[in-house]
Amino acid sequence: MDNIKLVSRATKERTIIEVGELKIGQKFILIAGPCSIESEEQMLKTAYAVKQAGANILRGGAFKPRTSPYAFQGLGLKGLKILEKIGKETGLPVVTEVLDTRDVSWVCEYVDILQIGARNMQNFSLLKEVGKTNKPVLLKRGMYSTLAEWLNCAEYILNEGNPNVILCERGIRTFETYTRNTLDLSAVPAIKELSHLPIIVDPTHSTGKVSLIPPMSLAAVVAGADGLIIEVHHNPAEALSDKDQALRPEEFAVLAQQVMNLKKYMEDLA
Repeated sequence: MDNIKLVSRATKERTIIEVGELKIGQKFILIAGPCSIESEEQMLKTAYAVKQAGANILRGGAFKPRTSPYAFQGLGLKGLKILEKIGKETGLPVVTEVLDTRDVSWVCEYVDILQIGARNMQNFSLLKEVGKTNKPVLLKRGMYSTLAEWLNCAEYILNEGNPNVILCERGIRTFETYTRNTLDLSAVPAIKELSHLPIIVDPTHSTGKVSLIPPMSLAAVVAGADGLIIEVHHNPAEALSDKDQALRPEEFAVLAQQVMNLKKYMEDLA
């Protein structure tokens, strides 16, 4: 991986990314919220529930890149305004995905973290544009990407002057059809060997099944992940996207407690 210079572990031991009072890479974080921002009421109910359960950051999609052009595409600017309002009301930093280079500057006005989704991991123009901002960037691994390709995409962002990149393993496409994707947990310790950037895990999109989210979340903790990003909806049955893989608030509360208990146990063993 000779081309990977700025993100290489050889350049520094660890990057700590500050988002408000949070120090990502130093303290384990929980990011939670719905796939899509659907209404202010939906976001408010979900946000308070995940905060009470221990979430540190609120997620919600204002722009949704969907497989079908007829599927719900998100509320756009209206959704961003809702997300910003709910974030301030609950005291939670917020993260949302940005899809287009033309949107980066004004999306930055509403959120604390910019997300680059799996489908855009190698959108090099978009990577350069978020690299010109001072916003932390959550960079998801592409579903067909190697670790070297993923890290090179992070390199694009750092090369533009933005050192605040959080990597996110969200599953890769294999021949397996039972799960939505195949969660590559080996990526967590591998990335920690190769890079100083923090890495979190998305057990929601990787498995696509509510029943698999808890065990894979706990496995991610053991693997050494710096955090988790989990979809939670106050009423999954009525969700406009990803209803089959969203936890109910009470399910998230149980999982969050299990995760933090396990994290503390591991720290005590160290």
